[in-house]
Amino acid sequence: MRTSDVPVGGGAVFPDRRVVVTQPSPGEFRGFGIVCTHDGCELDRVSDGTINCPCHGSRYSITDGSVVQGPARTGLRRETVSVENECVVLL
Repeated sequence: MRTSDVPVGGGAVFPDRRVVVTQPSPGEFRGFGIVCTHDGCELDRVSDGTINCPCHGSRYSITDGSVVQGPARTGLRRETVSVENECVVLL
């Protein structure tokens, strides 16, 4: 994943890697699991500052993966990421 694939103030879903990578502020990258904590659906997009589930409308913060809108009650699993040579690396 290239850093340029992850917009500032947003994020990108990488289904093949089973991760959502966000960039809440310039140069700050966060990783989260792709599975919604409500019913196990795969998260499919990031928009308007949230990571969104297509199944029941749960929304999670791009900053810390916490629930912004239910029905989910538990935040997303965090994934460890780092940046190396303009690439986001899942550890």
